[in-house]
Amino acid sequence: MRWDHPADHPATAATPASGAEIALFGADAVTTRTFDTPEFRGITFHEVRARSVLNRVPGASRMPFEWTVNPYRGCTHACVYCFARKTHSYLDLDTGIGFDSQIVVKVNAPELLRKQLSSRSWQGAHVAMGTNVDCYQRAEGRYRLMPGILEALRDHANPYSILTKGTLILRDLELIRQAAEVTEVGVSVSVGFTDRELWRTVEPGTPSPERRLDVVRTLGEHGIGCGVLMAPVIPFLGDRPEQLRDTVRAIAEAGATSVTPLVLHLRPGAREWFFTWLHRHHPGLVGRYERLYAAGAYAPTWYQRRITRQVHELAAEFGIGPGGRGRTSPRRIPVPDHHAHVPEAEQLTLM
Repeated sequence: MRWDHPADHPATAATPASGAEIALFGADAVTTRTFDTPEFRGITFHEVRARSVLNRVPGASRMPFEWTVNPYRGCTHACVYCFARKTHSYLDLDTGIGFDSQIVVKVNAPELLRKQLSSRSWQGAHVAMGTNVDCYQRAEGRYRLMPGILEALRDHANPYSILTKGTLILRDLELIRQAAEVTEVGVSVSVGFTDRELWRTVEPGTPSPERRLDVVRTLGEHGIGCGVLMAPVIPFLGDRPEQLRDTVRAIAEAGATSVTPLVLHLRPGAREWFFTWLHRHHPGLVGRYERLYAAGAYAPTWYQRRITRQVHELAAEFGIGPGGRGRTSPRRIPVPDHHAHVPEAEQLTLM
């Protein structure tokens, strides 16, 4: 495992004050732990003291935000399609099982964020969370990093957004509500489909789609507008018209303020792991996927547009969006789309 100078992208691990390239943490700051409890069996945690937690997104990125906070690296959600898998290779860690079971935890993230937000050079830019791996994955139940992170953002009235598949966000509902009183807060939950068989095989470590939609419903009942990122729509497995209809209907019934469909994309790292899964579970689809993704990480534009049109038509039918049944918080802002089409050579900041 390579711990020395694990910067993820040139000039992305800089502090707001200096702008200099620095190592994110050193080998002398790593403690490795395992826990003999059912929910963490087989998982190794590498606790690090990070040197930076506010990360600038590379300038060439098309992301609608400049800064991210990611308290974890690797994810026990174990989604077979996760685009962040490649980033584990920067530490010479396996991008398959290793990504699911070797979790880096920045244990000093809350205190470090508070310090960086207090810097004279920090201008209060929007901070996006959940843009790489889920900040409310299972490990958060033990390490409890997010309350301190949210408190720091609230105390500085700093705008932020959260994207998650985790139900643990409801633990911090009051902190989110408090922040929404003083700044702009956006929350979105990822639900790409409601097919339970598909969920069990491609997202084995996540809460069920129904539980995630309960999060949307609960947030709305407490005045926090919540959108749904309908991602990924998985070709040939989750894109039949009746599947799209069932999913959008469930999203509408949960009171989502918006629904944004995103078709599966397969960047290096994720592509290899997904095709391994595909060969095992759906060998008859391998050829179709090879043709659909022959040009690279993204499905053809015609396919993406077809899915987007279908979902938008269903959203209008079920009353999601302006004038519909979705609840809207006056301070809510759109959650950044971290799955947007970006050049394949570009790597979003991780640490």
